[in-house]
Amino acid sequence: MMNLELLYFASKHTGDPSFARIANRHAKTTAKNQFRKDFGSYHVVNYDTLTGKVLHRQTCQGFSDQSTWARGQAWGIYGYTMAYRETGNKKFLQLAENLASFWINHPNLPADGIPFWDFNAGQEGFRPDWKYDPGKFNPMPRDASAAAIACSAFLELSVLAPDGKKYLDAATQILASLTSPAYLAEKGTNGNFILKHSVGSIPHGAEVDVPLVYADYYFLESIFRYNKWIRKE
Repeated sequence: MMNLELLYFASKHTGDPSFARIANRHAKTTAKNQFRKDFGSYHVVNYDTLTGKVLHRQTCQGFSDQSTWARGQAWGIYGYTMAYRETGNKKFLQLAENLASFWINHPNLPADGIPFWDFNAGQEGFRPDWKYDPGKFNPMPRDASAAAIACSAFLELSVLAPDGKKYLDAATQILASLTSPAYLAEKGTNGNFILKHSVGSIPHGAEVDVPLVYADYYFLESIFRYNKWIRKE
């Protein structure tokens, strides 16, 4: 979903509508197959390349296939908000709002608005297919990158959706947390990255509780959007 913006850009700047048609078809196919009834998301859907039949639904960088990986959910909120902006298709807006509601109203979202790396990590009934050792996850890792992506999406939703205040409130809470000492690194520390406490892929043992470049990118985009749309600087 995040890559579709380039296809919409290509159609606008070349006059060739085929790129946007591909983007729309992808967004519709993803809407049909990537989300559960509660609007939690799968990370990966594998398709038969000849028939288009869904072969597997998985959550490779999350806790288990049936859990909702926080950054994956953020990609979905952001992607469908962008798709609505580019197309005006209200079904995309409705899906973006449903995905956002899953996030905002989830009982496992911490009070500071920065999610655990997976909304269902360690919960009973969710079975990981990797070597999960509960003793290594106390406290459960947060993912500032997921928060930053969602924050930027919430800010855009706040100006596109009819009832935008709840998204602005969510974004403001995240920004307050990310700019606090708990997540904002002091100058000259943290490898000169801006944000602390992001997660790449815990099941793969990669980038656990580290700074990530895309966390910084969407954090800066959030600040830019807040100043442009909310403070109007």
